[in-house]
Amino acid sequence: MKTRIYIWVLALVTTSFTTPLVAQQVSSRSLSLDEALDIARENNPGFLQSKNDEALSDWDVRQAYGALLPSASAGSGVSWQGPGEQQFGSLTLGDLGFANQPSYYFSNYNIGLSYALDWRTLKGPAQAKAQRGVTLAQIDLAESTLVSNVTNAYVEILRQQEALRLAEQQLENSQFNLRLAQGQLEVGSVTPIDVGQAEVQVGRSEVLVLRTRNLLATSKMRLLQQLGLRVDEDVELSTEFTLSEPILNLENLTEMSLNRNPTLRARRRSKEVADIGISSARSSYFPSISISTGWSGFTREASSMDFQLAQARAQVASSVAQCVQTNNLYSRLADPLPPFDCSRFAFTDEQRQGIINGNEAFPFNFQGSPPNVSLRLQIPIFQGLSRERNLQAARIQRDDLVQQVREQELALEADLSIGIANVQTAYESALLEERNRELADQQLRLARERYQLGAITFVELVDAQTLLAQAERDRIAAVFAYHDAVTGLEVLVGISLRN
Repeated sequence: MKTRIYIWVLALVTTSFTTPLVAQQVSSRSLSLDEALDIARENNPGFLQSKNDEALSDWDVRQAYGALLPSASAGSGVSWQGPGEQQFGSLTLGDLGFANQPSYYFSNYNIGLSYALDWRTLKGPAQAKAQRGVTLAQIDLAESTLVSNVTNAYVEILRQQEALRLAEQQLENSQFNLRLAQGQLEVGSVTPIDVGQAEVQVGRSEVLVLRTRNLLATSKMRLLQQLGLRVDEDVELSTEFTLSEPILNLENLTEMSLNRNPTLRARRRSKEVADIGISSARSSYFPSISISTGWSGFTREASSMDFQLAQARAQVASSVAQCVQTNNLYSRLADPLPPFDCSRFAFTDEQRQGIINGNEAFPFNFQGSPPNVSLRLQIPIFQGLSRERNLQAARIQRDDLVQQVREQELALEADLSIGIANVQTAYESALLEERNRELADQQLRLARERYQLGAITFVELVDAQTLLAQAERDRIAAVFAYHDAVTGLEVLVGISLRN
C-alpha cells in the first residue's frame, strides 16, 4: 500500500514539474540570412528611427519650395466694452459731454498678403535637396551597419553551433576513453587511477557542453534582438557559410567602394551642402525685396440706443437754438436780413429709425477700412563684419569636408588592401588548420591503439585528445575568421561578396 502511494505521489510531482516545461517550449523557424536581413530592415528600432528621417527631409524640400510662394493670413475677432466713462489723459467723456456711455459690441476682420524674396530663399530648394541627399546617405550608412551587425550575429550562431558540435564530440571522446580505461582495468592493464582521470575528463567535457549551449542560446537571443523580435522564438539557420577560395581584385573593389561606400557617400553629400552653404552665406550681401497688402473691416453696435438718440435730439435742439439766435441778430440790423426757417431743424421718425438701423452692425455688417499696399527694398551696407565671418566659416566648413572626403578615400584604399590580405590569409590559415586537424585525428587514433596495447599511459592518451580538441578549435576559429574578414570587406565595398 505504501509503495502504491509513493508511486502515485511521484507521478503527481513529475506531472506538475513537466507540464510547465512543455508550455514553455518556444516555436522554431527556419531562417536564412536574406530573410533575417529583411526582417531586421522592417523591425529593428534603431534602423527605423534613422529611416524616419527621410519623411522629414522630404517635407524640408517641400517647405523650401513653399518659401518661394507668397504668404497669406486671415483673422477675425469679437470684443465687448462695458458701460461707463472712458478716460483720455486728464479728461473723460463726461467732461466732453458724452456721459452715460452704453456698452458696445465690436467685431473685425483682416486679410493680409505678403511676399519676400532674397538670395537665401532662392537657394533654399537646392540646399534642402542636398541635405536630403545627406539624410539618405546616412540611412544607407545605418542600413550598412545593420547588415553588418545581423551578419555578424548570424555568423556567431554558426560559430557557437560548431563549438557545440566540437564540445559534444569531445564529450563522446572522453566517454569513449572512460570505457576504454574501464576495459583496461578489467584485464588488469591499468590502475584505478586511469579510470578516475577518465571520469574527471568526462566531467570537464560535460561542463564545456553546458557552457557552449548557453553561449549558443545567448547568440540566438542577440540575433533576435538585432531583428527586432522577441526572444521567445527559436531559429534554425538555413544559410551555410562555406569556405571558398577568395577571388578578389583590388582595382575593381576600389572602384566599387568609391561609388558605394556609405560613409564616403555621406561625406560627399555633406560637401555638396557646404558648397551651397557658401552661396547662401553670400546672400547677406545682396538686396532683398518685400511686398505686402491687406484688407480689413470693423463693426460697432451699442447695447442701448438711448445715448445715441439723446445725442441726436441734443444736436437738433442746438441747431434750432443757433438758428433762432441768428434770426434774432438779423432782425436787429439796420437793414434786417431775411430770417432762416428754423422749422427745418427737427428730429423726425425717419432720423430716429436711421440711427437705429445704423447701429445694427454686429457682427457681420462690416465697414471696410481703406486697403493698403507697400513695397520695400532693403540693401545691406554694414553689419559689424558678421557677413564676412559667416562667409569665412562656410568656406572653412567646405574645405574641412573636402579633406574629410579625401581622408575617407585614402582610408578606403588602405582598408581594402588590408582587408583583401586578411581574407587571403584567413583562407590559407583555415586550410592549414584543416590539415592540422586531420593530423591530430590520426594521432588520436594511433594513441588509442597504443593505449590498448599498453604502450602509452592514459595521460598521453588524454594529451592526444586535447591536441585534437585544440586543433578543432583552431580550425573553427580560422574558418570564422575568414567569414569575419569577408564581412568586414563587404562593409567597405557596400555590397555582398558571398557569391
